[in-house]
Amino acid sequence: MGKRKNLGGLARFVQEAFKAEPSSSSAQLALETNPNESAAAAAAVIEQVTLEPVLVAGTSRIASHSEEEELGEQKQQQSAKRQAKKRKVGLLGAGYEKYDATGLAPHYTHIKQVPEKLRKYFSQRNRYFSLYAEGCLLDEEGWYSVTPELIADQIADRCRCGTVLDAFCGVGGNAIAFAKTCERVIALDTSPVRLAIARHNAVIYEVADRIEFILADYISFAQAYLSQPSSSQHRKIDVVFLSPPWGGPEYLSGLESATADKTPPDSSEHPEYSLSSIQPIHGTELFKLSRRITPNIAYYLPRNTNIKEISDLLTTEHADGEQHDVTERVEIEEEWMGSKLKALTCYFGGLAGGQEHLFE
Repeated sequence: MGKRKNLGGLARFVQEAFKAEPSSSSAQLALETNPNESAAAAAAVIEQVTLEPVLVAGTSRIASHSEEEELGEQKQQQSAKRQAKKRKVGLLGAGYEKYDATGLAPHYTHIKQVPEKLRKYFSQRNRYFSLYAEGCLLDEEGWYSVTPELIADQIADRCRCGTVLDAFCGVGGNAIAFAKTCERVIALDTSPVRLAIARHNAVIYEVADRIEFILADYISFAQAYLSQPSSSQHRKIDVVFLSPPWGGPEYLSGLESATADKTPPDSSEHPEYSLSSIQPIHGTELFKLSRRITPNIAYYLPRNTNIKEISDLLTTEHADGEQHDVTERVEIEEEWMGSKLKALTCYFGGLAGGQEHLFE
């Protein structure tokens, strides 16, 4: 008898259902007078309990099909939110997800993570970005083309102005430096990845709000800028900084013997670099186009660039076809890191020493 009294939840519910007050007198009459219908009613109650279970003390509640679907959707939404949060919060941390480029380029923390061809650049990572450890990013091209921070700061100090145009911003080394000394920086690049990385790095240096990042080809941008009527209200560009692609690390192929012992390169030991190797157009044509925007140009060139070609940039050709030298001079600044010559920066217009009066 003890076992019989200990009824399961389903059996006890059926038993109590027959003891309960029926909802109408006709239902009570049917249960009392027709045993067959009573059995059918009991079966209907069992079916109802199976389809629409209720919570009974001491039993587990079984979710219906619709409830299972709803619960599954909730779990999927929660999982998606957790994954999205995990994806968005990267090297910049919470609150900067909009600018975070984590994942677009690896952030190496140990030499073993770095591909063999980039290891010599990785060893100089803190020269490129003093805040590298805080999450700065560089893509493969950025590792061998970014301007070291101290040199970028030196150039930016010489180019103090209202608005500077960084025509080939890459991963942002120069643009970040310019944002420290200029009111506004326009940074162009044709790669959406490098542009995103540049903005990411600018956030780390807390200068992103002073830089306008634009995905554009400089040649097309310059031509569009120059095509606007002089009366238009477009922003005046005071300085153009040119650091165009030099042709990749290959341009240094003739310098290996000179750089192995960290001695300055000698023109007799390696071939000179010609402006014709500049990309995307001849270096002379690039300079002429930029001078139509402003006379104040800072031209960042390889350390072995042909000096005569640089000086010839200030030669103008008149309608008579004769060459005439202008009174303007170019100042060539050697950029050294320790005992190693890294590059040349050529200043034109009001940027050259002693020609401040030419700054327009």
